[in-house]
Amino acid sequence: MLVPARRRLKLEVWIVLGLSLGQSAVYSVVQLLDKMTRAPLAEGTSTLNRSQSPREYFDLTYQLLDIFFALVPVVLALYFLTEHRPAGVSGRPVTAFQKLGLNFARPGRDLLQGFGLAALIGIPSLGLYAAGRTLGITTAIIPSALDAYWWTVPVLVLSAIRHGIVEEVIVVGYLLDRLGKFGWSLPLAIFTSAMLRGSYHLYQGFGPFIGNAIMGVIFALAYTRTRRLMPLVIAHAVLDIVAFVGFSLFGKAIGLG
Repeated sequence: MLVPARRRLKLEVWIVLGLSLGQSAVYSVVQLLDKMTRAPLAEGTSTLNRSQSPREYFDLTYQLLDIFFALVPVVLALYFLTEHRPAGVSGRPVTAFQKLGLNFARPGRDLLQGFGLAALIGIPSLGLYAAGRTLGITTAIIPSALDAYWWTVPVLVLSAIRHGIVEEVIVVGYLLDRLGKFGWSLPLAIFTSAMLRGSYHLYQGFGPFIGNAIMGVIFALAYTRTRRLMPLVIAHAVLDIVAFVGFSLFGKAIGLG
């Protein structure tokens, strides 16, 4: 018996999210509850880019493996978004890269828009982080706890690019496409995308949840207007590079976008 197309798409979405950001959201909620039942959130910490081994090259290996395997669900989502034509049907299939605008067709404009979005999100995020710390609803965020090796900065840059690709492809490009196919209205789809983005940041506290949800709305609106994901990936990567590398080099707490 063939599974109806709508039901098949729903199963597909659950699989993609279960392997990626949906799984992260579940863990994030549990981690938040764990922190809240131990001590006030203001006394908690959230560490990104942890060292995974005291041995330098094993740590490097673990870091690179994490980055590589985190991108596998993205490949799966891109595969599902590619239009696969039956045998005998003429014409080239539309790739997911074309559909999402995840290519280098207009590098100058994408860079400009990406840096503009990064500034729009990044500067208010610092204020929101400070406010969250003052109100006691945000943990102390440590963007990088990696030891200082020759490969630390390159790995942090790769990690930032990884986050940009994973989050923007799945939570914006893929999810908005699939929710649209379910017949959801655009405002509801954007709200759902934004709530998912906020939820997998809950382990950092309620301030980052709010900030990332707002970022999700802005990014989703930008995508629906331009139909290009590349500026979002650039903006997200720039935000995380500044946070990860800046903290690693200068040891100064930086709020994440």
